[in-house]
Amino acid sequence: MMGNSNNSLKPIILFYLFLFVSLYASSLFAQDVTTIQANSEDISDNLDLEAVASIFGDSKDLEDFEKRLNDPKTQISNLDLNNDGEVDYLRVMETGTEKNLHTISIQAVIGKDQYQEVATIDVEKDSKGETQVQIVGNVNMYGPNYYITPVYPVVPIFFTFFWMAAYHPWYSPWYWGYHPPYFYPWRPYPAYRYRANVHVHVNINNSYHRTNVRINNNVMVSNKNNAYFKNNPDKSFEKINPGVNNRDQLSKNRKATPKNKGINTDKGYKSAGKPVSKPSTRPSNKPSTGPATRPTQKPSTKPSTRPSSKPSYSKPSSRPSTKPSYSRPSTRPSTTRRPASRSSHMRTRH
Repeated sequence: MMGNSNNSLKPIILFYLFLFVSLYASSLFAQDVTTIQANSEDISDNLDLEAVASIFGDSKDLEDFEKRLNDPKTQISNLDLNNDGEVDYLRVMETGTEKNLHTISIQAVIGKDQYQEVATIDVEKDSKGETQVQIVGNVNMYGPNYYITPVYPVVPIFFTFFWMAAYHPWYSPWYWGYHPPYFYPWRPYPAYRYRANVHVHVNINNSYHRTNVRINNNVMVSNKNNAYFKNNPDKSFEKINPGVNNRDQLSKNRKATPKNKGINTDKGYKSAGKPVSKPSTRPSNKPSTGPATRPTQKPSTKPSTRPSSKPSYSKPSSRPSTKPSYSRPSTRPSTTRRPASRSSHMRTRH
């Protein structure tokens, strides 16, 4: 009996052993093949340039644009490059003004006389007199050739200001330790939470096109406002994301892989959550019978059948045919005692 019990447990033990080895091997294989985007967060996750392009089209002028960038209510930015636990103030500076082209720089204020350019905006008037806008991500932060060209259904009115003869370029007056009264720093959120919430502020009526061609081909690269990456060269996009061209490809890679810090967790399940197939070694159905050592019938000492009849004592099969011989008298005795008169029971009062 004991030998049969051990034999019945062997298939179960072997099944769980095989399942454990399979899962362990698959996790090792997944970690081995996943070489792109092993990091769950990137610096570029903390400033969505589509949101920047959206509020740029909604602004009245560059001063209003700077205010919208730093509005504590909307929190368009989540950048904390100096790691002081507070979101950096973003100042707006015009760094290039030509007849048909204006270049606007967005810079994070990270210390005294220290600025990090995070993106630029090119505003150009083409040969047809139409204004084109292109948001350019900083190469160290978004990778090379990361350009977003927004298309606004209605051209913002303030775009016409750029082409007026009396136009004066905008240079932000704010700097380290000196901020506008509406601004107060807030603590940055985790990047995944920021990415989920910032899209609320992206105007869906606009179109945002990706392109590898920059409308301003005469721009000169300068390290003047590159304080963060100058002091932290290992934090650049190229160093953190080897083998990835720019932010655009990084986003595509994330959509093509499971969202669990870059580790492949595909275990044969469809998107609907139903298994494609079960392990071949798993029993196809439950055993039809229990273990061989289980008694097939009840102990023999128990009576195999119930008694065919009850004990000999039993109730009478029928009632007596006649009643007992005693019966009531047909008439009352003549000597029946009548109740005494009321007077006989009354006692004499003394």
